[in-house]
Amino acid sequence: MSSPLQSLYQEVILEHYRNPRNKGELEDSDVEIHMNNPTCGDEIVLQLRVRDERIEAVRFRGHGCSISQAAASMMTRQLEGRSLDDAHALTARFTEMMHGSEEAAADKSLGDLRALAGVAKFPVRVRCALLAWDALQQAAQKVRGG
Repeated sequence: MSSPLQSLYQEVILEHYRNPRNKGELEDSDVEIHMNNPTCGDEIVLQLRVRDERIEAVRFRGHGCSISQAAASMMTRQLEGRSLDDAHALTARFTEMMHGSEEAAADKSLGDLRALAGVAKFPVRVRCALLAWDALQQAAQKVRGG
């Protein structure tokens, strides 16, 4: 039987960490948000291109622990083509999961993001998993003029 810590680093998380999706520079982005987690040293730069309230393209850059980088990779895969409202709902659902909601963890609409459900057992790592999502919320507010 695997320990909770071993469960954290299951294969899907490591795959996104080793081979992150949508990592790099986004030319012609509408918004760029820089976030860091001083506790862990994680850094994320999130870029979005939004047309008609829909995320047309998303990229991230940064470095940090496997949780922060894998979460950013998984998040970007879920976002392209979604409306800002859908992205907000997805953020809320992911955040619920990170705070221990078993119902959210069972939500198949989260896709690969469900692999991060075990992070909720480690409060210090929750901030790592939410870093890119916090950047997304700031980016959406900025795009909407807030």
